[in-house]
Amino acid sequence: MSSPVGLDDTLALMRDLRRRCEWDAAQTPESLRPYLIEEAHELDDAIQSGSDDAMREELGDVLLQVLFHSVIAEERGAFTFADVAEGLISKMKARHPHLYGDGVKRSWEEMKSRKRESLGDGLPRGLPSLHRAQRLQDRAAGVGFDWPDWHGAAEKVEEELNEAREMLDARDASDGGIDAPSAQHDEAITDELGDLLFACVNLCRKAGVHAALALDAANAKFLRRFEGVERLARERGLVLRDASLAEMDALWDEMKRCEAAPE
Repeated sequence: MSSPVGLDDTLALMRDLRRRCEWDAAQTPESLRPYLIEEAHELDDAIQSGSDDAMREELGDVLLQVLFHSVIAEERGAFTFADVAEGLISKMKARHPHLYGDGVKRSWEEMKSRKRESLGDGLPRGLPSLHRAQRLQDRAAGVGFDWPDWHGAAEKVEEELNEAREMLDARDASDGGIDAPSAQHDEAITDELGDLLFACVNLCRKAGVHAALALDAANAKFLRRFEGVERLARERGLVLRDASLAEMDALWDEMKRCEAAPE
């Protein structure tokens, strides 16, 4: 029976590939950036699929990126994989002082805020907008700038929605309808709708939900239901682009009833 494979084996393989494979030997941290991003998205897809086999495979691909960057850094004398592991252990122990330190449980964001010069320090430039909004709000909460509960966040959503409505009503009144937008209102409307989205993210956060995950679920639900609408339309000989809104609404409501009905 073969012995279990460990991290030492994966490191040995990576070092061997760097020596003997032309493609692997030619890679740099910069050339690997697209693969790192792609592998992270593929792992996210695997998690959403619920497939353990897919998740196991994609975790291996993400690990490959960690090994790749560590071995390249090792070759130029910058740091080693052991340094990466040591840094991780130190960071995780520092995040849990109640388990590995003075016994006092502290908010991670509160601890991090003591080391940052400004709210945005260290946030990746390419972070998706929803995720970035939630992280900014987490950080602000870490220094005490936060609603005490979800009620304040919900009231803010209502306030921002009313302001967006007023702005849209003003545009319609001055332009003669939504199909004839005026450039003078575009920036202000974008600003108001941005505030509304930001407030919705805050409500998600106060409810204990990550806004990006909530939107992922909403996207999947909408796609599933609309594909059902398309299927019903085909079965009934209805061309959606020629159908009235009332006909499509009826199909949509039918799909919702089908999903809600017990099997």
